[in-house]
Amino acid sequence: MECEIVETDYFTLHALCDGIFAAIAKPGQGAWSNAGIIDLGEELLVFDSLSTPSAGRELRRQAESLTGKKVKYLINSHYHGDHVFGNQEFSDTTIISTYLTEKLCNEKNKVEDYEKEKKNMDHYLLQLKNQIDSTEDNILKASLINQYQEMSKVLDDLSQLQIVLPSLLFEEKLTISGANRTVELYCFGGGHSPSDTFMYLPKEKIAFMGDLATEDLHVPIYNPEEFLTILKRIKQIDINIIVPGHGRVATMTLCDTLIDYLSFMIQRAKEALQNKMSLEDFVCEFDVSKEYKEWKGVNGIKANLTTIYTCLHKS
Repeated sequence: MECEIVETDYFTLHALCDGIFAAIAKPGQGAWSNAGIIDLGEELLVFDSLSTPSAGRELRRQAESLTGKKVKYLINSHYHGDHVFGNQEFSDTTIISTYLTEKLCNEKNKVEDYEKEKKNMDHYLLQLKNQIDSTEDNILKASLINQYQEMSKVLDDLSQLQIVLPSLLFEEKLTISGANRTVELYCFGGGHSPSDTFMYLPKEKIAFMGDLATEDLHVPIYNPEEFLTILKRIKQIDINIIVPGHGRVATMTLCDTLIDYLSFMIQRAKEALQNKMSLEDFVCEFDVSKEYKEWKGVNGIKANLTTIYTCLHKS
């Protein structure tokens, strides 16, 4: 059973079992996504480095003070900043990702001109503030406020942010063995991003999912049908506990929820295309079923409907 053991400004640490911890992000405080700490025996492995150098620093400090051991490995689940902007705090460790994630981190996350980047972020935050002030939708308002708070924390740390790239790269599977336990890294392709890695602990039947699993969130979709295939493959693995990229520690029913969500939208998009419905009409007339109405996300379900329709239309 999980139990809360440490409160920090950025996250709450949960002990999932002896030597395995989930860092669950506190909304709007600069962690933005969840992370994991694994005691391998003689050294530690950390899964994802959070959204800011400040949060990444606290994650490492907690990991090492909690166990009295040093971090040897950091895993990057995918290239999105909310999972990798803490990398610099682990620059002396072995940072691991897929080849494609490393390439995307290098291409998409570079800060070449600090002043220009700061100006762009200031502009984006102003746009968010205007949206917050003008929307009547309470769920959308909450999503926008959280986005505003998280992006503000990234901006606060921007002057010290250094992009540190993974150095140990793999394609589909990598096994890391320590004195106490073995960790398996898998990439079945790209659903949420072009390359999504998750981590499985076979003995404990725990998986750290990155953004392949999220709670009550219209998580952005990169490839809908591949996303669905990945989740169905994950369902074949013997997993009892999953740590999502965003949200609370869960069971495999969270995967079922996401399979249903993707299946529902894919089916509706296929029907729309068969009926020669335009994208605009499809999104506008889409009837969101009640189980997804409370889900958060700055673009709501509309961005995912657009992605799914467009992907299916191309194929």
